[in-house]
Amino acid sequence: MTASPGQRREALVEVYREVAGCTRCPLHLTRTQPVFGAGNADADLVFVGEAPGAEEDRQGLPFVGRAGRLLTQLLEEVRMRREDVFICNVLKSRPPGNRDPQPEEIEACWPYLERQIELIEPRVVATLGNFATKRITGSPVGITRCCGVPQLHELAGRNVFVFPLFHPAAALRTPATLERLRADFAKLPALLAEEPPSAERRGEVVDASAEERADRELADQLDLFA
Repeated sequence: MTASPGQRREALVEVYREVAGCTRCPLHLTRTQPVFGAGNADADLVFVGEAPGAEEDRQGLPFVGRAGRLLTQLLEEVRMRREDVFICNVLKSRPPGNRDPQPEEIEACWPYLERQIELIEPRVVATLGNFATKRITGSPVGITRCCGVPQLHELAGRNVFVFPLFHPAAALRTPATLERLRADFAKLPALLAEEPPSAERRGEVVDASAEERADRELADQLDLFA
């Protein structure tokens, strides 16, 4: 039997308590507080970034800085609300100096992300940036080569659409990246309206248009963000 939204929230609170007391990697020694995630416990759409930044570490909430404000804006542009989705990161603690996550840190936090996805039961998991995309898809392909093209994967025992996206922080730095991210966000409503993927389609890349295929071929040559 599928748990009710209230039961999911209660279970997520228990996972949060585990994260708050976690000592699986050294990041617990340097963080101000854990950044578990926030949003709708019954969301069809979950965003997964790589790690908290300084402001997130201070507030204990995900995507509350400039990149978070852009994420909220992009959702509003496709008539979606931040409170209707769930937002989290692969890492639940900020790496010192906002350095890249280390493999052992990613693996230490992975069970918490799996549990979040298991409890929330999303239909779409949108990965933001390279680290989240590579870990969740299990592929070394860089974000420039796969962004905006849904894939079908099993996560936490569920068949879901994985939708790779540029990280909003990258879009803040580069106008062309922002326009690409905006165009990819525009695909989210249609993707959410699709039937849940079947087990037979796991690992499949959802068919892309000729224009999208050409974009990926160009990205293969440039590989700016891999």
